[in-house]
Amino acid sequence: MSSSIRSPKSPGLGLDRELSARAQGYSCIAGLDEVGRGPLAGPVVSAAVVLDLDHVPQGLADSKALTAARREALFAEILATSRVGLASVSHQEIDTINIRQASLLAMCRALAALPCKPDMAFVDGNDPPGLPCSTEAVIKGDSSIASIAAASIVAKVVRDRMMARLGQAYPAYGFASNAGYSTKAHLSAVASEGPCPFHRLSFSPLRQGLLDL
Repeated sequence: MSSSIRSPKSPGLGLDRELSARAQGYSCIAGLDEVGRGPLAGPVVSAAVVLDLDHVPQGLADSKALTAARREALFAEILATSRVGLASVSHQEIDTINIRQASLLAMCRALAALPCKPDMAFVDGNDPPGLPCSTEAVIKGDSSIASIAAASIVAKVVRDRMMARLGQAYPAYGFASNAGYSTKAHLSAVASEGPCPFHRLSFSPLRQGLLDL
């Protein structure tokens, strides 16, 4: 067994909920999370991850608590050992249906993209989407449940890569470093350049058409 893999009996990985679900008869247990609710630009991205509970990458944690290098390393391990579904909802869809509905839709799409049919899903937060399986919402689940943590890592890495590519096309906004969030430099760029085609025009302050800097 690789040194980066721990058995499900090892402490600290937050596998109790998955193992309990497996003991209750569930066989395909997914963790879901989304990334990108707050930014002014780009999509919201969701991931669904079904861990192999006998081969779990060591060190799974909330993606926000990890360095970029550690997220990238865990991303590769998750893809190598787990079943993963990915989905995004575009900035245009966000502007049309609002960010809450877009986030729920992204999670539904991610679950549907899995190569297996989950019978149980743990979802980060307190606002779960309507899923075609048993569902449990867990506040701060990305820091306590391994499958949700894995989903947060996958979604974060994928979205950061997407925003880095957008940053190459629209360098004025600093997307590679701010991932579309409303940093002072980003707001200054929007004030001077106007929004790019990937900004969420329904978000304040963009919907006012002016930035109070």
